[in-house]
Amino acid sequence: MDKNSIQTDKAPAAIGTYSQAVKVGTTVYLSGQIPLIPLSMELVDGSFKDQITQVFENLQAVATAAGGNLNDIVKLNIYLTDLGNFATVNQVMESYFSKPYPARAALGVADLPKGAQVEIDGIMELSN
Repeated sequence: MDKNSIQTDKAPAAIGTYSQAVKVGTTVYLSGQIPLIPLSMELVDGSFKDQITQVFENLQAVATAAGGNLNDIVKLNIYLTDLGNFATVNQVMESYFSKPYPARAALGVADLPKGAQVEIDGIMELSN
């Protein structure tokens, strides 16, 4: 098995013993992204919509570093500290993805790193 770590400075650096993503063949496993600004490693200020937007920007940066884009994602897992924000997730997601949308799960959780309101991880399949 050929397993490669994906890393980009355009997304937040890993804050633990993990890679931003791992590529095995044409499949890329994207680690969870929270709404950290890559340069400062601080949470984005603002609304939940600002947080989810930053998460998708971070995921896009890692997807690009792996040789793909968000539309190559086939599965997303979304972790929310408030399931009341689910409609906003859908609204923002529509601006980043086109049909067919990825499969996904959305889970309510008690807490996320650094006090984030949202974290998303996923699986991406590249065409080459």
